[in-house]
Amino acid sequence: MRKWLPLLTVCLGTLMLLIDVTIVIVALPDMVDVLDASFRALQWVMDAYALALGALVLGAGSIADRVGHRRAYVVGLALFAVSWLMCGLAPNSGALIAARAVQGVGAAAMFATTFALLNNAYTGRDRGSAYGIWGAVSGASAALGPILGGLLTEGASWRWIFLVNLPVSAAAILLCRTTLTEAHAPVRRRIDVPGMASFSAAAACATYGLIRANEDGWSSVGVWWLLVGAALLLAGFVAIEARTRHAMFDLALLRNRSFVAVLLAGLLLTFAAFTTFTYTSIWLQSVLGMSPLAAGLTGLPLSVTAFGVSAVLGRVLHGRRPDLVIGAGLLFVGLGSLLTAALLRGPAGWPSLLPGLALVGVGVGLATPILGSFSMSLVPADRGGMAAGAVNTARQLGFAFGIAALGSVFTTRAQSILAGRDIPDPGRVAHAIVGGQTPGLLRAAPAAGRQLLDSAAHAAGVAGVQATFAVAGAVGVIAGLLVTVLMRPGRPRPAASADRPPVAEGAGADGGPGPGSPARSGTGRWATWPAQRR
Repeated sequence: MRKWLPLLTVCLGTLMLLIDVTIVIVALPDMVDVLDASFRALQWVMDAYALALGALVLGAGSIADRVGHRRAYVVGLALFAVSWLMCGLAPNSGALIAARAVQGVGAAAMFATTFALLNNAYTGRDRGSAYGIWGAVSGASAALGPILGGLLTEGASWRWIFLVNLPVSAAAILLCRTTLTEAHAPVRRRIDVPGMASFSAAAACATYGLIRANEDGWSSVGVWWLLVGAALLLAGFVAIEARTRHAMFDLALLRNRSFVAVLLAGLLLTFAAFTTFTYTSIWLQSVLGMSPLAAGLTGLPLSVTAFGVSAVLGRVLHGRRPDLVIGAGLLFVGLGSLLTAALLRGPAGWPSLLPGLALVGVGVGLATPILGSFSMSLVPADRGGMAAGAVNTARQLGFAFGIAALGSVFTTRAQSILAGRDIPDPGRVAHAIVGGQTPGLLRAAPAAGRQLLDSAAHAAGVAGVQATFAVAGAVGVIAGLLVTVLMRPGRPRPAASADRPPVAEGAGADGGPGPGSPARSGTGRWATWPAQRR
């Protein structure tokens, strides 16, 4: 039993940092009232955490390779605990957003080291089981967040969704000190400060541009300046990484189709599977009048199926072709979202969400553990933080971009429905609905027109949520097909003789990595994956 304590430690940290992504969703309407927050502030309560995590996790992985994965994980946990207290005591929306950004910094250090710590603790079939359980916790935690958030918000206050985690953080730090060991000796590399700064700025500009698009529309010059700035900063990051000897991200990995596919899968899996929860919860509470706990419980089918599939099949699927497993998972996510969009019509309520979310959970359970284990097989052990950082950067940016992009989708669709019902100023009303301000909107409306506005808000709300699921479903299906093609292994080369094995793609003539291999040190395309099956 003692051998599974490292897994328990890592899973506890993963549970906290992923629950924190979604636990605030059901508390957003209460935050509107208590903190007098605007729709833009609501988005930043969600995005500040996801953006800081997504922008910094790649750099955090590079630093962790230098100082040690265990040490970086413990520091991240400690910072995470401090930020819980800051969030719980926040006097206004600005302070809460700042505290959420600090949480993202701590989470980046944790997320960047998770895979390396698991790889160090387990081998063979035990590694498959460990990734399966980790994937179950990872897949279920995002859906558990709204449930726990609803329970605490309804039973106590939204502040307790943060404060209740302080003792959990203390227990996790103690476990880290007693059960985890360093994966390898720290590698003395110079920290790539220019690379970290340029990438973080690019991610921030892109996300802020998408958020501004919700408020100002896609015709806004300011929005396009931000997006162009993000593209230029990203180009600058690539130029910096190509020239520095101590790059935080090895650009040569982008010549490996499998690694590119892993990054793409991480980005689009999170986008397609989880970002719809934000707008679903707002619709259920502010338009349909459900309690925070009831709204959170609608995500239970996703949580249960994701946990069950990962936990039961993790050991079985370890060593199977990752292209088929991850591709199938993304397809399940896409089909589940499309099913939900098909069922959300007219007077549809929360029961219409359940079948599709169960299918999404199957996809999350299939893809998540293999995504983590396969990404680590593509790099040497001393660059595990970099690989994990890159994959988790993609995942968290997928969430941040998804929140912003689907907010535009919801608002546009809701506005078109309201305009068709002759509601005055449909743009303002649509923004109020997507911002969780429907009850206040109805209270302020003249009594004679309140029933008409209520009916239009219900129609606009269900249409907006339907549109977000339709977009998420299309993204999931396209991602599943694209990732399967990109990750498909090349045709094996024939052996030169009976006693000489075929040379793997990217390998040299002696069977080792060739001088032009995009992933040296035994990290050629699929080079190490079969070895993990033994």
